[in-house]
Amino acid sequence: MKKLLGKRLAFITLMILVLIFAGCSSKNGDKNDHNSNEENYSNAVKFTITGIEPGAGITVTTEEALESYDNLHGWTLEQSSTTAMASELDRAMKNEEPIIITGWNPHWTFAKYPDMKYLKDPKGVYGEEEVIKTLARKGLKDDKPNAFKLIDQFNWEVEDMEKIMLESHETGDDISESAKRWVEDNPKKIAEWTEGVDDVDGEEIELASTQWDSELSSTYVVAEVLEQKGFEVTVTPVDLAVMYEAVANGDADATLAVWMPITTKEFYDKYEDDFDDLGVNLEGAKIGLVVPDYMDIESIEDLEPVK
Repeated sequence: MKKLLGKRLAFITLMILVLIFAGCSSKNGDKNDHNSNEENYSNAVKFTITGIEPGAGITVTTEEALESYDNLHGWTLEQSSTTAMASELDRAMKNEEPIIITGWNPHWTFAKYPDMKYLKDPKGVYGEEEVIKTLARKGLKDDKPNAFKLIDQFNWEVEDMEKIMLESHETGDDISESAKRWVEDNPKKIAEWTEGVDDVDGEEIELASTQWDSELSSTYVVAEVLEQKGFEVTVTPVDLAVMYEAVANGDADATLAVWMPITTKEFYDKYEDDFDDLGVNLEGAKIGLVVPDYMDIESIEDLEPVK
C-alpha cells in the first residue's frame, strides 16, 4: 500500500513539474516571439503604415516617402481616419505590438504616449520642424481691426494644444468644450492676446479650419476669446483645399490652421498672393513616421523592403 501511494505521489509530482515546465516554455516562447517581432518589424506590421484621411497633408507626404525610399517600394499606406489610426495605436501600445503610424504633434497621442519616437528621415521628405501659421483674408485689417489684432497676437505652445486634445479624448467632450475650459484656466495668456483689443457689439467673423483636432483646438480657443470680446463667431471645419480657398476668396475671414513649410505648401503656394500671412502662432510642430520606443528601429531606411 505504501509503495502504491509512493508511486502515485511520484506520478503527481512528475505531472506538476511537467506542467510547470510547459508553462515556462510557453512564456519563454511568447517572449521569443515578441523579440522576433521586434527584429522583424516589417513582417510584423505586414509592410503597412497606419495612416489617416486621404488628402491630408501628412498622407500626401507619406505617399511621397513611399516613392522616395527604395526600401518602401511595395509598402502599403493604410488610409482611413485619425480616429481609426488612434484606435490601432491604442491597441498596439496596450499589447506592446509593432506599429508604424503617420504621426504629428501637437497631438493627444504624444501626451498620452510620451514613449514614442519619430523615425529619422535621411532624405528629408517630411522636412524638419514645422510651424502653424495664421492667415487672414485681404482687407480684414481694415474691415475688422479688433478681430485682426486679436488673431494676429494669438500664439501658444505645443503642450497647450495637446492638453486640450487629450482632455477631449479622455472625457469624450467636444473639442470646443475643452477649449472653453482651457481659456478659463489661462487668463494670463488670454490677456496677452487681447491687449489693445476693444470690445465690439455682435460683429460677425468666420474662422475656417481643417477638421483635425489640433487645428480645431486653436480655432475654438480663439473663437471663445473673440466671443468674450463681443464677436459673433462662426467656426467652419472643412477640407484643407477648401480652407485655403475660403480665405483666399474672402468667404472666411481667417484661419489658424496652416502647417508650413511642408505639410500645406502646395496650397500655400497656389494662393499666396490672395491672403495676408500673419506669421507663426505655434512653433515646434512636426510630422513623420512614428513608432513606439519598444521597437528596435531608428530610421526609415531601417525598414525592410518587401520581398
